This record gives sequence, C-alpha cells and structure tokens, in this order.
Amino acid sequence: MPATPRDNTFDIDKFQFRGLHPDVFLGTASDRYAGWLGQIYTPERYVGRITKRSHDVGGKTFAEEVLPVESVAEYFDHFRVVELDFTFYRPIADSAGKPTQTHQILRQYRQHLRESDRIILKVPQVVFAQKLRRGSGFTANPDYLQPDLFIRQFYEPATDLFGSLLTAMVFEQEYQRQSDRREPLDFARDLHAFFGAIPPDQRYQVELRTESYLAAPVFEVFRKYRVGQVLSHWTWLPPLQRQFDLAGRTFLNSGGQSVVRLMTPRNIRYEDAYARAHPFNRQVDGMMNVRMLEETVQLMHTAIREQVQINIIVNNRAGGNAPVIAQHIAGRFLESSLNPGSHSNPAPRTP
Repeated sequence: MPATPRDNTFDIDKFQFRGLHPDVFLGTASDRYAGWLGQIYTPERYVGRITKRSHDVGGKTFAEEVLPVESVAEYFDHFRVVELDFTFYRPIADSAGKPTQTHQILRQYRQHLRESDRIILKVPQVVFAQKLRRGSGFTANPDYLQPDLFIRQFYEPATDLFGSLLTAMVFEQEYQRQSDRREPLDFARDLHAFFGAIPPDQRYQVELRTESYLAAPVFEVFRKYRVGQVLSHWTWLPPLQRQFDLAGRTFLNSGGQSVVRLMTPRNIRYEDAYARAHPFNRQVDGMMNVRMLEETVQLMHTAIREQVQINIIVNNRAGGNAPVIAQHIAGRFLESSLNPGSHSNPAPRTP
C-alpha cells in the first residue's frame, strides 16, 4: 500500500474535491462505475479491463459496466471518502468466522488505500432489518439485532481490515409499512438492548427510513450511546433539514462525525430512480432536487461551525451522475462561503 499522502487539491472542473474544506469529506456510494470514465477515471488505464454484469431492478434487466478494484486508487485522487455498500448484502465472515467473498473484495480494496483515505461500510441488513426479502416477498428476520452476529461477522473483521481508515459503520433500518411499524418506544427499547451489548465505538451511524421512528425515545437511545443520525435524502423520508430538526438540530455522534446520504429524489421509488439514472454517465434533466443541494450545503456550514466533520455520500440515483452532483454541491458551498449571509439560501450554480 502506498505510504505517501494524497494531494489535497481542489478543482471543480476536474472533479477534484479533496481540498474543498478540512472538515468536509465529499464522496460517493460505491465507486467503480464505467460511466465515470473521463470524469473520475482515466479511460486509457482500463482498456480491456471493464467487466459487465446484469442487474435486475423492477422487473427489468440492466447491464452495468464495472472497473477493477484497483481503480479505487484513482477514485481517491478526487474524493476523500467512499461508501462501500456491498457489505449490506453479505457479512464479512460467515457463522463459523471464516472470511466470505465480501472479505476477499474488501481486502483487495485495502491494498490500494493510503492512510489519508476514508471508508464507510454498511452493516449487513441481516443485523438491522426486521424483515428480509425472500423471493417476491418479505419474511421475518430471525437474526434481527443479534449482537454476536454483528460482532463476529461484521465488526471484528471490518475493524481488523481497515483500522482507523474505517470512519463510519452505517446501520440502515429498512422502510416499514404501516402494518409492520412498532411504537417508537418499543423500537427504542430494542435499540437500547442492542447498542448496550456491542462494543462501544464512536463510528456507529443509524439511518432510519421510517419517518415515525424519528421520535424522541429513539433519539434518546442515540444520545445515550452517542450514535450518529444519518441524514438521508431518500424516497419516503422528509427533507434533510426536517430530519435534523426532529433530532434537536444536534449531531449526536461522539466521534465528531456526521453522515449525509443523498440517495434518491423524494417520492421516487428506487427502481424508477435507477432506471432514469442508468448508465450513470450524465446528469438527468429534472431529476436532481435543488432543495436537496441547498439543505446539504446548509448542513455543511452547520457542521463546520460546530467543529463536526461531515461526510457527504452521493448516489448516482440522486440525479443521474454522482460526480456532477458533487460539482453542484461544491460550487454552492464555495459561493455560500464567500457570501456568509446566503447560508440559508445559497445561490444556484451550474458546473
């Protein structure tokens, strides 16, 4: 692994965001998209090395083109953080403690990282989802909130692999329909038991995708264990600032970290957002939400004022192409920094 630090340069036109601000870590959800060739990746480096895979979404099959893992080294010439979300679908170790294929891929990533790079991993859904998709439906998850599973099959191998490079572990709570929802107090009791049984760590962040759980009893558990609240721009959630308001406008994580995930436009389902954004090589007209950009920039300024490091994770599905969305965010942040009075309503910018 290279030992030299990366150059923290900043150039919006060249998609170089590392030098945007010391407390701002701008990055993306996943990283190896061939649609980013000519933006993040140098086309000549990957001639003959792009693989294709099929991805079934909403009853349709899409062809995805993927770069080799080593491309992450070039990714980090542009960004300071990456979220690897494939850990959501399969643990890093199996029930016997043996490394899975997920572990093998993560180990490949580790070989190309420098000490200034930062990783966010999603905790496997088997840990935090009350129901799991099985075929065309959902079934109750027998391993829901099992501390031993989390520790042995994710936490220990993840921390062994990445050490201090691992800046956050995201627990994503699935959206629950009205018939499946519990009272916030009951949900909070389950979280209290779980976080009280796992190793204390400053890197835990929870994304609640059911609005009714953005409630006082749940946030009290977050405060007790100093667990962060992920602010997520996602289909059925209220706007980012509303989520922040519900938590008392406080960054709850004890490690001084916050995570904002820009996933999908509000009120647009995953499969529709995916179909519109694919193949992720350009901004899609009418897809990216201006309020999302403005509120993200406001949160950046709030975090900086409170001496909290903020990780902004951008998904292609939020507007078609994550690097271009990052350009919009960086441009608006710079303009509002030059005009402090505009923090509540940054001026628009088109990269």
